[in-house]
Amino acid sequence: MKFTQNTLDKIERIIEECNYVIRYERGTFQSGYCILQEKKVVVLNKFFQTEGRINTLVDLLPQLEINFDALTHESQKLYTEILKNEVVVKD
Repeated sequence: MKFTQNTLDKIERIIEECNYVIRYERGTFQSGYCILQEKKVVVLNKFFQTEGRINTLVDLLPQLEINFDALTHESQKLYTEILKNEVVVKD
């Protein structure tokens, strides 16, 4: 996996397909993100570059309530790779 906008879009799509809203805001985030479970909102630090956003979302995915059956085939494949830690990141 490469640190590109396309990769970021694919990871964001997984989250959005499970009815989460992703917002990029500024704030004092200890870990770079904040999850509002009741409202299904993920707030990420807007000052992160693409690489930081990808890494944060990959770390965050296992914590979210993802309905695997609601994902498209492409999203299911990427989600499975991420959870198995098979994602190889290239610069």
